[in-house]
Amino acid sequence: MSGKKLQKKLTHEWKNAWEVMDEKETEKAFQIGDEYRDFLDAGKTEREAALEVIRMAKENGYVSLDEIIEKKTEITPGMKIYANYKDKSVALFVVGEEKLEKGMHIIGSHLDAPRIDLKQFPLYEDSGLALCKTHYYGGIKKYQWVTLPLALHGVVIKENGEKLNIVIGEDENDPVFFITDLLPHLAKDQMAKKMGEGITGEGLNLLVGNIPYKDDEISDKVKLNVLNILYQKYGIKEEDFTSAEFEIVPAGKSKDVGFDRSMVGGYGQDDRVGVFTSLKAILDVEKPKKTAVALFVDKEEIGSVGNASMQSKFFENTVSELVNLTEENYSELLVKRAMANSWVLSADTLGSFDPNYPEVLDKQNAPFLGKGVTVLKYTGSRGKGGSNDANSEYISFIRKDLNDNDVVWQMGELGKVDQGGGGTIAYILANYGMEVVDCGVGLLNVHAPYEIASKADVYMTYKGYNAFYEA
Repeated sequence: MSGKKLQKKLTHEWKNAWEVMDEKETEKAFQIGDEYRDFLDAGKTEREAALEVIRMAKENGYVSLDEIIEKKTEITPGMKIYANYKDKSVALFVVGEEKLEKGMHIIGSHLDAPRIDLKQFPLYEDSGLALCKTHYYGGIKKYQWVTLPLALHGVVIKENGEKLNIVIGEDENDPVFFITDLLPHLAKDQMAKKMGEGITGEGLNLLVGNIPYKDDEISDKVKLNVLNILYQKYGIKEEDFTSAEFEIVPAGKSKDVGFDRSMVGGYGQDDRVGVFTSLKAILDVEKPKKTAVALFVDKEEIGSVGNASMQSKFFENTVSELVNLTEENYSELLVKRAMANSWVLSADTLGSFDPNYPEVLDKQNAPFLGKGVTVLKYTGSRGKGGSNDANSEYISFIRKDLNDNDVVWQMGELGKVDQGGGGTIAYILANYGMEVVDCGVGLLNVHAPYEIASKADVYMTYKGYNAFYEA
């Protein structure tokens, strides 16, 4: 055998999805890219994304678990159910033909994204300017957030219990907000600092006003004028900030990127690209063999802590309710079997190879934009610390499933061995004994105010998730 033939037989190169897709699939990739941008724009916070998931689910025939419990509705194969937890975590189920104790096919993603939050008592005045003190959320590069037009999204519970959802900065007639930065002419000392120290956390103060309230007998006139504007429009007093959740995100809509419009640029793609693709995939599922689950949780960016995170009992409790509704004799053992027998894709993102920064990635094992959905055997940092590290048997199943369904895919890992790293919700689900592997979309600009994804990768991820649900 010639060396050329032997090389073709034995070696492997990851395919470029754009080169593999025919005209029909390319058209679908662009169509899904448009739908994806709409989803990003509709859900810029975890609450907004959760409610958008529920809205789309209800449009596709999903019924609330609470309603099913209340009406004692019989659960049958093919039934579509959603569970909403505090408007911050959601689980969608398509009931399978097999009993729950045989396990589920679960795709899990997270609804939260790195951002900047207002502190609980934020508003103050200094030097004729009204500003708000902030506390950043998740892993951000602080210097990326200055001089950007920013929007304010949040929920306020007023003293009388009234709940207000407020968005300022997204409508074309809305004002926007800014975090200021030094002019380069005076930034000599700032620019001599390390990048991580040039902008401090306490320096991320949001500029919100400049006009003083017209009364010579008071101090903090600009602050009072801002409070008056908020009171006149929303009925909010300063104390109401203490029972509010305000998030600062980049203002404006997501955009196509490139002359060829092959990419999507927008805020919050880590991990709302996992949310969108798994949501779209489960909405296609009608009557699976095993119960199909799309799981969307909060707080991943700060360690999956809190009562709406993957480490909470939300999902386990929801499965318990379903077991109770589908079995004559409920037992905790059935719940444990349902969890332990499940297969999972952890739908999180990772950094794709960036030719501007080749030194931090192992090019042979890095994912590339346009080469399809990425499978990560392990995440973690350095010596795989904090990683799930999926077994070969499960990787083999995923590999065959993707190949059998003509899904363009690639293997990847998060940077060079000692460069750093990160984690996902995979290890938490694996604690139940589930088979879990990370499988998602590679991005450029991960955790930046604007991240970039390939429309081909978004499409292939959706296609791969479809194949997983039907496996």
